[in-house]
Amino acid sequence: MIMKFRFLGGADIVGRMGMTIEGDGKTMLVEYGMSPTKPPEYPIAAPKIDHLFLTHCHLDHCGMVPAVCGRDDCEVFTTPLSAEISEIMLYDSLKIAKAEGYMEPYTASDVEKTMELVVPFGFKDTVELGKTDVTLHSAGHIPGAAMFEFKYDHNTLYTGDLHTADQKLVLGAKPIKCKNLIIEGTYGGRNHPSRDETVDDFIAKIDEVIDRGGTVIIPCFAVGRTQEIMIILKDLGYEMWVDGMGRSVTGLFLNYPEYLRDPRSMRAARKNFREVKTSSMRKPASKGQIIVTTGGMLDGGPVLGYLRSLKDDPKSAILLVGYQAEDTNGRLLLETGSIVLDGEMVKIECEVQKYDFSAHAGHDEIVEFARKCEPENIVIMHSETRELFLPDLQDYNIILPELGKEFELDV
Repeated sequence: MIMKFRFLGGADIVGRMGMTIEGDGKTMLVEYGMSPTKPPEYPIAAPKIDHLFLTHCHLDHCGMVPAVCGRDDCEVFTTPLSAEISEIMLYDSLKIAKAEGYMEPYTASDVEKTMELVVPFGFKDTVELGKTDVTLHSAGHIPGAAMFEFKYDHNTLYTGDLHTADQKLVLGAKPIKCKNLIIEGTYGGRNHPSRDETVDDFIAKIDEVIDRGGTVIIPCFAVGRTQEIMIILKDLGYEMWVDGMGRSVTGLFLNYPEYLRDPRSMRAARKNFREVKTSSMRKPASKGQIIVTTGGMLDGGPVLGYLRSLKDDPKSAILLVGYQAEDTNGRLLLETGSIVLDGEMVKIECEVQKYDFSAHAGHDEIVEFARKCEPENIVIMHSETRELFLPDLQDYNIILPELGKEFELDV
């Protein structure tokens, strides 16, 4: 059967994902996110939707789901862990929009309705929707992140955000034989350094900073990166603190141990970190040896308070462990050694280093995964460098979708 596909966002960019599948008398939507820039950027308006599939809980994938569910009362298929964390992220997004004076794209009641419409299912589970069967597989990105395999006459695999290498938190994704592969290409043209070498360098730098009497600030994304870093550091024996939304997300991860590679490691890491539960605890935390805290790009969250305390200390260090988007404080810090704090440009005297702990597959990993799926057609999305895959995948029919333009696949 021929079905029509259309990207409402995230075709040739990283962020604000959304893709419709139309056929067999229904319209399905896979993901519907926003780019949490200033101001936020949104995907194209969605048509009436019958079923919605959410791969995971990062805002660029889940951030606009309530705008559709609140309007259309459509079921949301995702893992229960992704649903619970998405709820936190969505309410937080509304809170930020209100604080920054941005238009709210949906209401709190839309979020509430969305949660009521969630149909939770786990990896390897299959749901029957008319003549289409949909099976969930682990995407290896963060706990609970899923790939969706759509089965009609043939198999079509949608990866969402994908990592094929094992991390401390989750094992890497495994290839699924399919006719049509719709795959992310975030790291087109770029490979990651060895994870083991990165961890060794990271820990060596932490030891060096603490030996010279400094404090290590590690700004982290709340979902996934905070917990990965906590597990890496859990046995160092230093005075370590964790602050921000990552604390509550860690608790949710432990409520769903089936989505973790090693729940015991996560529990041990949580035990070895002191939790900042009140604002009064931030003063002793700032005198500790390691602080893992949101936000990951230095644009908000508790990290700014720690930077106010430690910005003039050359013995201390800021170790960046996540992507730093353009027009963020994190990117500004890397490029100029300064950040905007309380409306003013402020010089940071701390040492600054960046480490690659990406939860996305690198170029060669994506190519290897794609080949092992043995598809006829490969659709590359969620990438600004998609054309760099063409030489390595020339044996396949490659589709580089354009925003808002339909293309057809035999499913």
